[in-house]
Amino acid sequence: MVCATAKVGIMGGTFDPIHVGHLVTAEAVRIEYNLDKVLFIPASNPPHKQESLVTPAIHRYIMTVMATYSNPHFFVSGIELERSGPSYTVDTVRALIDCYGASTEFYFITGADAVKDLPTWRHIDQLLDLCFFVAATRPGCISYIDQVIKQFGAKGRRSIQRLATPELEISSTDIRERVKKGRSIKYIVPESVEAYIYKEGLYR
Repeated sequence: MVCATAKVGIMGGTFDPIHVGHLVTAEAVRIEYNLDKVLFIPASNPPHKQESLVTPAIHRYIMTVMATYSNPHFFVSGIELERSGPSYTVDTVRALIDCYGASTEFYFITGADAVKDLPTWRHIDQLLDLCFFVAATRPGCISYIDQVIKQFGAKGRRSIQRLATPELEISSTDIRERVKKGRSIKYIVPESVEAYIYKEGLYR
């Protein structure tokens, strides 16, 4: 009897805060690639945001748990919160391989904009060998994703994939600004996350 290969999605990010765009994208990728689960992994110390203020990790972790709890295929990992130093994806994926086994296929879910920065990621050549990247696309961004794929050659063609997902123009930056200005964030974030933001006085 041959056992099917486990397939695990990785939704990494700052999640400051997590919003419905993250959830819609993760679910679309889960269904398209028949993933067994999607791990949401809040970054403790995001290397690309060293110069900006980031909400304490514990708040971002709790909001991520609240946002994903109702989906039986979504799970939250504190693996990057438990590790000191910058939260490099390559270190996280290696740790997940140690946990889940080398036969597990990992699919790192990311937005199209982040794909442009892939060439600058730490040990990106090794990372492309360790997992697949699924870029959530929207109109107008396919060309530069293809440019990045071409830059990595055969490895890029194998490991970087595109998937058209529901188009939601939502950003965590905009949500923080809305809260700061007293504007509504209802239906942009899950109801539980909205309540937590107001209760804890975040983004004021």
